[in-house]
Order: sequence, then structure tokens, then C-alpha cells
Amino acid sequence: MLADLQALYARDLAAVIRELEAYPDEASLWRVQGDIINPAGNLALHLIGNLSQFIGLELGGVPYERDRPAEFARRDVPRAELIAGLERVTAVVHDTLGRLEPTRLGEVNARQLPGFPDGMTTGFFLIHLHGHLNWHLGQMNYHRRLVTEE
Repeated sequence: MLADLQALYARDLAAVIRELEAYPDEASLWRVQGDIINPAGNLALHLIGNLSQFIGLELGGVPYERDRPAEFARRDVPRAELIAGLERVTAVVHDTLGRLEPTRLGEVNARQLPGFPDGMTTGFFLIHLHGHLNWHLGQMNYHRRLVTEE
């Protein structure tokens, strides 16, 4: 199961990077339009923060200090910086899952988060985090097509 999760995270984080690369210019990464208030740049920052905290720090002990409000407030971060952050978090996720003991998947997660079931397991949370990644990947794809009129 851990090898499967490693493969899925790697595949979909690579898709996020490809999505950022598909924007015609850096300005369009940050364009907002209509009710779409979270452009791709902010979604990328959010995914970096989310996975760095919940997988890197909490499961892997990789130091990380998250500033969640900045993930949605920052603007005009260069595409190269976003991609470098995504590449770093991809490596952190891969390494953390590679070191995780399979028995941890069935253990109750150390943190009880609002809106999650009591007794949530680490395996459940890892699956949730992957779904969260995919949700934002889809938003990025929609945003790109919207702002570039593809």
C-alpha cells in the first residue's frame, strides 16, 4: 500500500508541475476571474504547505514551518520557485512514505482534525491527502483553461 501511495503522489505532483508549465506566461498563473479567487500559483503554494506539514513534518519529522494564510495571500511567486517547491515536497513525500512502517497505516493518526472521524487512521488520512491533492490539481486545470481560454 505504501508503494502504491508513493506512486500516486509522485504521478499527481508531476501532473501539478506539468499544469504549471502549461500556462503561457507567469502572469496567467496568478490571474483571477469571476468567482475563481484562488489562482494556480496559490493552489501550488497550498499543496506544498499541506503536504510538507501533514506528511513531511508530522509523519516524517522533516522540519517545516507552515504559514497557511500566506499560501493564499502571496502573489507573483516565480513559476520556477513554485516548481522547485513542488519538486522538494515530492521528494519529502516519497522519502517519508518509503520510511513509514506499514503498521502505521492502521494506527490512529496522532492529530484529530475537525471534520474527520474519531479514530482516523494514518492510512485514511494519507488517502484523504491524496484526494485533496487531486481536487486542487483539477482546479488548476480548470483555472488554466479558463484564463487562457483554451
